[in-house]
Amino acid sequence: MTDVGPLQGHSLLAVVAHPDDESLACGGLLALCAQRGARSAVLCLTRGEHGGSHAQGATDVRARLRTAELRAAAAALGLTDLVVLDYEDGFLPWADASAIERDIRQTIDRIAPDVVVTFDEDGLYWHPDHLAAHERTTAAVSALEDRAPALYYVTMPPGRMRALVDGVAGRAGNHGTSAHVLGIEDPDAFGAAAPPPTHVVDVRAFARHKLEALRCHATQIGDGAMALVTPDDAPLWLGLEQYRRAAVGPGHPSFLDRLAETSIAEGS
Repeated sequence: MTDVGPLQGHSLLAVVAHPDDESLACGGLLALCAQRGARSAVLCLTRGEHGGSHAQGATDVRARLRTAELRAAAAALGLTDLVVLDYEDGFLPWADASAIERDIRQTIDRIAPDVVVTFDEDGLYWHPDHLAAHERTTAAVSALEDRAPALYYVTMPPGRMRALVDGVAGRAGNHGTSAHVLGIEDPDAFGAAAPPPTHVVDVRAFARHKLEALRCHATQIGDGAMALVTPDDAPLWLGLEQYRRAAVGPGHPSFLDRLAETSIAEGS
């Protein structure tokens, strides 16, 4: 990926809860921005030490393993910055809200993003940590007042993960592959309560980067449906991402507004 392009001088920060969130939720946008010259960054609030039935060993071992997977995914997406914090996986709703908001604000101050992306109020599939990331990021951006970047919430089209699971079902053969997607057993949960998006970004040209990043999270993919997705499949099931602009933050258009308009026109 190149460090020059039409988005040079712009920057994007995704705030997520766990390793693998960045790749599934907004990996296409991150890769697109990086390839077009924007500073593309992720702030991950936990190391995912309690997640994934395929991540064996003590929690400190799993934390190191999933952090290493995240760093590999960041390289696949072309990220320029990766910040990983040590809040306990699975306990973000009960962590010190003011401390999380302070850490998010400090990362925003350092990276100075034009755009911040985090989960919408549905948390993709109602994951409590995702809901906490939504709330803490919204509060942090709101507190920045006139210094605030544009804030967008990422959602997933209802039925997208069900289509993926059904599409690869015949490939499992005798390998024992299950229907889970990154450890989530019900693919219908993804996007089931997603608010309507304000932006759809066509990332089909970067879907292979997104799949490559997802494959870096081997402890989460395991024997699930994502393990059977091929690079040729990636544009179909991973090639459109949807976002909703938040009510907080500046009112002027951001580069993501223009990017979405261009992408929709190109993909129509």
